[in-house]
Amino acid sequence: MGKFKRLLSLTLVCAISAFVTGCQKNVDQAVNSEYKYGKLKIQALSGAVCGAPAYVAYEKGFFKEEGLDVELVSGTLDENKTGLATGEFVVTNGDFQWFPSIQQGMNLKVIGGLHKGCIKIVLPPNSPIKTAADLKGKNIGVDEIGGTPMSVATIVLANAGINPQTEVTWKPYPLDQLNEAVSKGEVDAFAAWDPFGTLAVENNGYTVLTDISTDPLFKGKSCCFLYASENQIKENPDKVKAIARAYQKADAWIKEHPEETAQLEIDKKYIASDDVKLVTQLIKSYDFEYTTDTAKDDISYFVKKLDKTGFLKDNTDPAQFANDTYYDILKS
Repeated sequence: MGKFKRLLSLTLVCAISAFVTGCQKNVDQAVNSEYKYGKLKIQALSGAVCGAPAYVAYEKGFFKEEGLDVELVSGTLDENKTGLATGEFVVTNGDFQWFPSIQQGMNLKVIGGLHKGCIKIVLPPNSPIKTAADLKGKNIGVDEIGGTPMSVATIVLANAGINPQTEVTWKPYPLDQLNEAVSKGEVDAFAAWDPFGTLAVENNGYTVLTDISTDPLFKGKSCCFLYASENQIKENPDKVKAIARAYQKADAWIKEHPEETAQLEIDKKYIASDDVKLVTQLIKSYDFEYTTDTAKDDISYFVKKLDKTGFLKDNTDPAQFANDTYYDILKS
């Protein structure tokens, strides 16, 4: 009798185990069926208002619609570079900061433009700095060396006749510590994504030296592009195309729903602000639209501007660089 009970117990355990395993297998199959292209990490949690395409694509299900199980993560520029090089990341969002890396051999392609200007260079109250030329010899705060705000500032400086590599000092701080760095006298100005520059103006009496949504050097040009790993384009073109479509859908949704986008960013704590009106105004100013041929033209334009900074090789041909760097994945 004892042996029978033990045998019965063992049979029941095996049956339950098989049932659970089978259920899990069915769940896994359902998930795999729902997400054709599997899991995907995108380094998009920067705290920037202009990161909206990734936030919206995630929250509104555009990634999911395209068969992408996306996880949005934070990280540094170096971590992003490593992830793109190793295949951990497939795409990234950024401005012309990536052009030098591409020229140095990084296998990245621009696959679209996402929006216009979202960065400001700001000055504290009573600053003696009145023009970009006055920044010569000054300390400039940025979120990281080589990042997007720094790249923007280098063009502003070069256009004012200042060598951005030798005639200013760059000092990196977390975005939420830039105000404090100015207060301590460690930096004379800072360049940052919105909302940080705009909040310094609204809350702390700063003035704007450069707003790339209105400055003639940048106005009407793509501030941020969508980049994709060239290796991933070759190996998984349909997956990259699906990502591009999700961003395209997100841009279209943002353009039609700027206030809802602002509320989403605030409610989900993607940004450090609770001012819906202010964030809505910023979103409207960025002119969200996924661009293709125009993005290619903007690449060429910014290569010309970067030529003065010394961060690209001498005599880089803008048209050739644009032809080599741009890839219209949606037409492939």
